[in-house]
Amino acid sequence: MPRKTIVITGASDGIGAFAAHRLHEHGHRVVLVGRNPEKTRAVATALRAEFHVADFSELEQVRALAASLLENHPRIDVLANNAGGIFTPVRETTGDGFEMTFQVNYLAPFLLSHLLIDRLIDSRASIINTSSVANRLYGHVDLDNLNSERSYSANLAYGNAKLEQIMFTRELQKRLGSQGLAAAAFHPGIVRTNFSKSPGASMESIYGSKIFSKFLSSPAKGADTMVWLAEGKANIDWPSGEFFNRRKISRPNQQANDPLLSAALWEESKSLLSLA
Repeated sequence: MPRKTIVITGASDGIGAFAAHRLHEHGHRVVLVGRNPEKTRAVATALRAEFHVADFSELEQVRALAASLLENHPRIDVLANNAGGIFTPVRETTGDGFEMTFQVNYLAPFLLSHLLIDRLIDSRASIINTSSVANRLYGHVDLDNLNSERSYSANLAYGNAKLEQIMFTRELQKRLGSQGLAAAAFHPGIVRTNFSKSPGASMESIYGSKIFSKFLSSPAKGADTMVWLAEGKANIDWPSGEFFNRRKISRPNQQANDPLLSAALWEESKSLLSLA
């Protein structure tokens, strides 16, 4: 198996950290990105790996991250957009003026991917987006309400962001697949991690419960599909542009099958980020 350079965001904990360990064991060069400096450094030290600290609630940090990655890596074989979370029931906005869930889970990874896109195309890379079954349970993308200024709920905002990731995945394949870029989104399962454990978070009763947490998947199981996608060869081991669950193609929200909506979301996202 050829050695790959694999950038993983959200790598300081949970499935991101576990995937980094597994890919490192398999001989790949992993580059870790995390929000928490101490946790990210600890994982990187254990792997003797390069790491970067970036908080996706600040888009300037995402731009600085992209610049550093481009400076240090002439080749990037995989970009795993894994950072994300679900936040408190009260709507929050970032310093950039976007709803927190929308920015951290979707807009920041969209920006990072675009800032790296030429390098990724040259590397014939894969972009892997950690999505969720919440895209089907809660998602309903409204281009006039991407910032959840109307009818806000934490679950709806999270479901929308995870649906937008799948739409981004499909639009990447449509626009750039012919240039050698591949893309996939996947559901890791409901995993026993620190996800949504913060007090007041909308899923705290599940992720923070000692009773319910016993029935959640392990980080190892949650990371399995990410590792499989990262190591595999697109369009040979897995078809590009699809949404996966347990290594199998899964049915997303029906809005993900609307090519006009996905194209419009792409253009609106570029506009919001002032991308040429």
